[in-house]
Order: sequence, then structure tokens, then C-alpha cells
Amino acid sequence: MSASRLTLYATRAGFGLPDTSPFVLKTEVQLQMAGVAYERASAIPPQAPRGKLPYIDDRGVVVTDSTFIRAHIERTYGIDLDAGLDPSQRAQAWAIERMLEDHLYFAMVWFRWLEPANFAKGPAHFADTAPEGQREQLRRDLQARKQAELHAQGLGRHAPEGIAELGTRSIDALATLLDDKPWLMGDAPSGVDATAFGMLACVLTPFLDTPLRRAAEAHANLAAYVARMMRRHYPGHPWAE
Repeated sequence: MSASRLTLYATRAGFGLPDTSPFVLKTEVQLQMAGVAYERASAIPPQAPRGKLPYIDDRGVVVTDSTFIRAHIERTYGIDLDAGLDPSQRAQAWAIERMLEDHLYFAMVWFRWLEPANFAKGPAHFADTAPEGQREQLRRDLQARKQAELHAQGLGRHAPEGIAELGTRSIDALATLLDDKPWLMGDAPSGVDATAFGMLACVLTPFLDTPLRRAAEAHANLAAYVARMMRRHYPGHPWAE
């Protein structure tokens, strides 16, 4: 692995996505937006400095959390991913990010991890590389930890119907904010578009059947937006064709 460039530690492709994590997708797109050369390395959360992905190693400087990674990129390379946005637009972009990352994300995770059919089809396979006799216990442990996280966050205390209702409100709000614009803040992409793309791609992937996916599919502008971002940043992915 070259020490001359930034390394992005990510999960891996899966669930019909270039990466299973919306935060990895966000960071990779922001690196591309910034024009910063990087290479990917696969990792699992226990290997990460704070137990979550992505993180980066930028020539010996390790940065965790996608939001702090963006700040590091902008500060280190003299780049502003929100160039052209006025203070009000920057505030709106931050509010959109918080709605997506601190609300819609947890609804998406619930239907990915705790809905039995989706768990069996998707996250359960994270245990496939473990010794065969340990796999079922590992799957139970993984799901239990995710359930505890969602319960602590609060959204996991609701019935599935309530979680779907709350997640749908965030999806509907995003569709209204996007309206008929090519990008969330207007005619040019900005940092928040990477966040929205990552989260919406994870919601819209046809690999998993969820009420959130159906809610997003009801908005033609959201589906077109994700396809547009996919063509721009992952042109080799089947979704971009």
C-alpha cells in the first residue's frame, strides 16, 4: 500500500451497492469531489480506531468519522466542498445532513438489520468468514448489538410501522427540498449531495425490500438523483448503466 497517498478504510461492496455503508459512500464521493487521490483498503469496524468505518490514513494522519474526514480534506487540501453557497444555504445543508445521518440512517438500519428476511439476506452474511461452528452465535451477537444501539438511540423503541412512518417523513422532506433541481443546493453539487447520495442509495437498493425503499421510489426525483450520482461517481457499477 502506497504511503504517498491517502488511504480510505472502507467496508466492501454488497447489497447491490458499491459499499454497504452510507458513510463510506459519502466519504468516497467527497474525496472524488475534492479531487484528492486515494486508495481503498477493506476493513471491519473492530479494526477501526473508534470501532466504525470509514476512517482515513492521510500519510500517517489518521482521521475517523465521515464529518471529521471531510473537515480534514477541506483544511489540508485547501478545498471548500460548499464553495458558492451562502450562509443560509450552508446552514440548510447542515440541517439536511443531520436529518439524514441522525434520523433516516437509523430507520434504514432497523429494516436492514432487524427485519428477519432482510437480515438473513444481507447482514447475516458478514459472519460467513467465521468458523462454521461460530457463525450462528456471531449472527445473533451482531443483531443483538445493533438492536441495543437502535434502542439506545430511541428509534428502535418503536414498532416497525412507526419506524417506517418516521423514516418516510424524512424521505418526503428530502424529495420536497430537492424538488426539480439537479442537486440539493442548486445547479452545482456540494458536500451535502455526497451525504444524501450515500443514504438514499442504501434506502433505494433493490437488494432489500423495505417500506422506506417503496417510499423513496414514490419520488421520481429521488430515484433520478441517485442514478445521476451513481453515473457520476461509480460509472462502472450496474446501477449506473
